[in-house]
Amino acid sequence: MAAAIIPVLAFTIIWGIVGIGLPFFIPKGPNRGILQVILVMTAFTCWLFWLCCYMAQMNPLIGPKLDGATIRIMAREWGNGIKEG
Repeated sequence: MAAAIIPVLAFTIIWGIVGIGLPFFIPKGPNRGILQVILVMTAFTCWLFWLCCYMAQMNPLIGPKLDGATIRIMAREWGNGIKEG
C-alpha cells in the first residue's frame, strides 16, 4: 500500500492555511506574537500527528509470528483450555 498524494496534499493545505494564513488576521495587541506562535505550532503539530498516523497505516504492527510449538507452550502455561494431543 502506497501513500496517496491527494490526502497528504489536502491536509497539508488545510494545516498550511491555519499555520500560515490565520496568523496574519490576529488583531494588533500585546499578545499578538504569542497568538501567532500558538497558531503556527498548533498547525504544525496537528499536521505532523496526522501524518504519523496516516503513515503508520501503511505498515501496521500486527504482532509476532509464532510457530505451533510456541503457541502450544503458551497455551499450556497460561491455561486457556487447549489440550495437547
